[in-house]
Amino acid sequence: MLTVDALGPSGPYRTRNQLVIADVTGAEVATVSLVPRLFVTRTMAVLGRASSLPLAARLEALDAAGSLFAAESSEYVALVSRVSGLPMADVEAAAATISDACRTAYEAAQRARPAGAAESLSAVDVGGLWTRRGNVFAVHAAGNHPAVHSLWLQALALGYRVAVRPSRREPFTPYRLICALRAAGFGDDHVVLLPCAHDVADEILRCADLGMVYGGDSVIAKYAGDPRVLPQGPGRSKILVTADSDWAPVLDMIVSSIAHHGGVGCINATGVLIEGDPAPLASALATRLAALPDSVLPRYPLDAALALRDHLAVRAAGTRPLLGASQLVTDLGDGSAVLRPTLHLLPSASCPQLGAELPFPCAWVAPWHRSSDGLAPLRHTLVLTAVTRDDSLIASLAADPTISNLYLGNRPTTYVHPHLPHDSYLPDFLMRTTSFVSPPRVALWGTPNARLRRN
Repeated sequence: MLTVDALGPSGPYRTRNQLVIADVTGAEVATVSLVPRLFVTRTMAVLGRASSLPLAARLEALDAAGSLFAAESSEYVALVSRVSGLPMADVEAAAATISDACRTAYEAAQRARPAGAAESLSAVDVGGLWTRRGNVFAVHAAGNHPAVHSLWLQALALGYRVAVRPSRREPFTPYRLICALRAAGFGDDHVVLLPCAHDVADEILRCADLGMVYGGDSVIAKYAGDPRVLPQGPGRSKILVTADSDWAPVLDMIVSSIAHHGGVGCINATGVLIEGDPAPLASALATRLAALPDSVLPRYPLDAALALRDHLAVRAAGTRPLLGASQLVTDLGDGSAVLRPTLHLLPSASCPQLGAELPFPCAWVAPWHRSSDGLAPLRHTLVLTAVTRDDSLIASLAADPTISNLYLGNRPTTYVHPHLPHDSYLPDFLMRTTSFVSPPRVALWGTPNARLRRN
């Protein structure tokens, strides 16, 4: 049994209250220390009193941490794959993403800095100064994919002290990352790992200046009115193919959007809308998705997989299944199961299933009618890939505030780059621009007015 200790301001901390982590077969592989509320309160107070490393030291430490995180990672990759059910190749890719994010965190954060704002006091006499909105940043992390831990590194690069509450499903990635950051030069009072029970988790946010929370619709609703918390919810990413474009040349892109990285992410496409008859595209998609090997698909404990199957069957009522709930679960005979892709044809783009996001490759294909549907089925989307030549439609999509990211043409919804915002730039939330005016320059022998009087 592995042990995952809390990482507090005085080093590792092991508690009596231990959470057991099992892999997808049900075998117990690790225990995690769950810290009490008082430990959280005291830890957050220490972070608030700490001073940030100078910028040069932060950049040096982040660069070194990226190398440490990536080094000798085979056992880590195997463990995360075994527990999360993600294919090993996807965990390896996520590890590389996190390593690169360490090295590019500050550069990526600077993409959000207003052109008229300076990054430091030494760079401005009269103008805007880009400054933090606080000093301590809290993260309630998700466990669906390790790469979610690449984002909060930007807060550390900007001088925040960071507290991470790991997911109960997969705490190994943030533990390894924070250990690497500490070994690279960040103090124990600069970045901490606080595993805790649900009734303690809000204490982390309460004690922080700002926080970021991952979760479903209930989490979004809970924190929607709190300006100190940035909720990260379901993506409901989509693809639109209009009548002036052919879907056949972009079929590979659509398949990748649905199934890349096991289909577990918020940037995986769940809705596919086509202007015209959707049946030919749906049929071609079903053929391609059915041919995917088990090795690129997610695994779940068998009981959880069967529960997802039953849930899907209820959600899909009234739709036409091309790859339905009955073929979702492939029992591997060891207590785990592979979740196969599912695909359903909807009678209209207004069907509620279009927004159903599930933790496996699951997509809903619907007809889209420009005049009657308009933009309504495309709204509230993290990533929308639009295959269209209609400039006026593109302009409308780009102007819609509920569409976070717009890709055009043969670009999968799963495309990511360190310089691209995820759901806006994180520093849009972390930073503010304030006016700064330095003292006027004064002659050694008096003020300018005094000099005039002497003359």
